[in-house]
Amino acid sequence: MTDRELGAVIKPGERLDDLQRNGLRILQHPERFCFGMDAVLLSGFARVQPGERCLDLGTGTGILPLLLSAKTEAAHLTGLEIQPESADMARRSVAINGLSERIDIREGDLCEASLLFGKAAFDVVTCNPPYMAGGHGLVNPADARAIARHEVLCSFEDVARESSLVLKSGGHFFLVHRPFRLTELLLTLVRHRLEPKRMRFVHPYADKEPNMVLLECVKSAKRMLTVEKPLIVFDAPGQYTKEIAELYGF
Repeated sequence: MTDRELGAVIKPGERLDDLQRNGLRILQHPERFCFGMDAVLLSGFARVQPGERCLDLGTGTGILPLLLSAKTEAAHLTGLEIQPESADMARRSVAINGLSERIDIREGDLCEASLLFGKAAFDVVTCNPPYMAGGHGLVNPADARAIARHEVLCSFEDVARESSLVLKSGGHFFLVHRPFRLTELLLTLVRHRLEPKRMRFVHPYADKEPNMVLLECVKSAKRMLTVEKPLIVFDAPGQYTKEIAELYGF
């Protein structure tokens, strides 16, 4: 797009950020919700084989489909987002990057994904779901940040159920979450025939407890879980480890 065309696409309050990958850029609104490290880590953890179809549940402004378009040879990527403003920003980001034929953004409820797309429609599902259970203590549960961080509009039960339904048998589900809910996550995933196969804890520093966990599950697979070596974010304050720097494209 030319600078003039970009000016017509970007709305007041929005900014266009460089993703450090293949020249990709993404629209964000600082007063709504901007993607964090968890999305970048999930894009590096997820494995999408050439020719596969991928669905990102709760895609926000489309960060996962955009990054996976650069990091994988997926045939097609779909992002599902319930918030109209975020879905609109995601569509415009896709258009800015010239990826409208490869990435589709749908506005809709994650809890109805299997009705929207049909059963066994995807080879891969990714999700960076709300981490906090329920909306207890929220001043404004309708706020974009609250919806992204708290289970206001969906629960992890909904995420697991719909992921299992839209996945083909043997399909892969990738997610990032918080370790303090790990027992609940594993029990829920197994109940919906999503067998945890690969797990990696993310630590802010080598001597600190993990604050994120990355999980790969396979639908209807046999039981065997591999725990990978920890992923360390910082060597020192403000200094990313080599692996994190590479994930960000620095």
